[in-house]
Amino acid sequence: MVISRKQESPKCDISINEVKLKQTEKFKYLGTIISNDGKTNREISARTAQAKINFQKMKTILTNKHISIETRKRALQCYIEPVLMYGCEAWTISKQIQNKLEATEMWFLRRMLRIPWTAKKTNERVLNEANKRRSLVRTIRKRPFLGHVMRRGKLEHLVTTGKFEGKRSRGKQREKIMDGLATWLGPGKVSDILAAVKDRDLWRDMIADLPTLRFRRNLLRQQGKNYALRSAPRKLR
Repeated sequence: MVISRKQESPKCDISINEVKLKQTEKFKYLGTIISNDGKTNREISARTAQAKINFQKMKTILTNKHISIETRKRALQCYIEPVLMYGCEAWTISKQIQNKLEATEMWFLRRMLRIPWTAKKTNERVLNEANKRRSLVRTIRKRPFLGHVMRRGKLEHLVTTGKFEGKRSRGKQREKIMDGLATWLGPGKVSDILAAVKDRDLWRDMIADLPTLRFRRNLLRQQGKNYALRSAPRKLR
């Protein structure tokens, strides 16, 4: 398989012991689908479908009105959401994917509350009835592992923050992991995030849905604590 942004994937001939290997558009590695376009759309679609299948298997429990909604939400979080979010640390969440994940989250809640589509209830009303707020996309965007990766400063750090030499391609650029993290944290730049991960306590607070990055940055400056970025992201050679 050759990963490329081109519409038609380049051909690649690889032989082992005079046996030519078949070139594929996708394959599964450690339970995750890797496709030749470098995107995670197929993997997210497969994860969504598998989570819905598991939900149907536990339907008698998750839709049982004799069980409190709080208990059923905890069962959903324990048994269904991990299936959906397997490998989510490597996902890039575009607006289209975000809408799809939020629709899946509402799909779970509507069936837990036994709300048919003919009821024509808005998502806000459903969330109020379930006493819940949207949390799936926020949980995926947290990426708590990033602090360990950045502090190690090895190959994973280089892959996450590095840049390729040359010109950028035409059109809108694909969202990167750091771009998605900056979107979730709100006001602030990628350089601020790279600097903040060096402080374990600060990073732990940031991914715990505490105040925004700008507020914490100003607070630390008032306390005289400087966590300015000491080194710019390295480039891939």
